[in-house]
Amino acid sequence: MAVILKTVGLNKVYRLGSFFRAKKIQALDNVNITVESDRPVIIAVVGESGSGKTTLAKTLLRLEVPTSGSAIVYDKEVAGAGSRPSRREFLQSIQPIFQNPFEAFSRYRNVDAYLHETAIRVAGLSAEDARDAVAHALSSVGLEYNDVVGKYTNQFSGGELQRISVARALIPEPSLIVADEPVSMIDASRRMIIINLFRKLRDEEGRSFLYITHDLATAYYISDFIAVMKKGQVVEFGKAQAVMSDPQHDYTRLLLNSIPTTRQRWRPRNVAPATLN
Repeated sequence: MAVILKTVGLNKVYRLGSFFRAKKIQALDNVNITVESDRPVIIAVVGESGSGKTTLAKTLLRLEVPTSGSAIVYDKEVAGAGSRPSRREFLQSIQPIFQNPFEAFSRYRNVDAYLHETAIRVAGLSAEDARDAVAHALSSVGLEYNDVVGKYTNQFSGGELQRISVARALIPEPSLIVADEPVSMIDASRRMIIINLFRKLRDEEGRSFLYITHDLATAYYISDFIAVMKKGQVVEFGKAQAVMSDPQHDYTRLLLNSIPTTRQRWRPRNVAPATLN
């Protein structure tokens, strides 16, 4: 089985203030997660604001350097003191999807220019092959090439633009896509389109996801594994069904109790839930 994600004693400390009055913020506190699987998976990281989940995502994306510890994605070390892949090799194996799709693209540039640039500079394709790769990626997220080419961000809805972000992430054919709160800036009626898209890409395109969210119910719906974070620590981790049906930590139970539907017993996802009275 492949090591899809493994963190070993991962720590991140920020120092704020002056040299003499510096304040330490422990954003990641000895994070240890191991996910091994012979098939692609979705790993949800759940926690409130300030829990450290976004710092974990940024560390895996090499946007933050850990204070100590290491992280391995698909048997390659991406953070830590050991040897790490080159930037191109790294971007070919891990791609991000950020929270706000309107900030992922400049409003002064055609959005398809970013897709072609990713295909040529990251995936290393020729201009001719790049067009085919962009068209295939857009088709995978339910969009047509001719409906996207030459257009700007203001010509798309938030949901459409986030799907274009997903298409961009697919172009280098990465092993892992890190999605940080990818539906929080999208209209509620469109969120399930993105969430179901991730499941489709896992099953049909063979992509694994690290899905960052504050919503435990959504995490259960989409994920194979759930990690619950609080104050920089992973307080609970396991298969999604086990975490939801038999939580071991008080904080996980608190999150469950904050969801109106948790009065009903959590059932396997292929079984219809009981009707509420």
